[in-house]
Amino acid sequence: MTTVSSLNDLAPRIDALLARYEELAHAHSLLQAQHAAALQERDSLRLRLQAARARIDALIEQLPANQDKP
Repeated sequence: MTTVSSLNDLAPRIDALLARYEELAHAHSLLQAQHAAALQERDSLRLRLQAARARIDALIEQLPANQDKP
């Protein structure tokens, strides 16, 4: 009888553990999606920054040379 009652006591704990596992797995999936979106946004921002830098460099190249006047 002791073994049966021990198993009966374990059943709700196992069910709670499985429910918690499912919650954590779902949260993990959401976090992975957010991480992927953040990486994609970071990469996009890096590309925009590189393009802006290239435009600024091109504008600087078009400026007349600095001429010192005595």
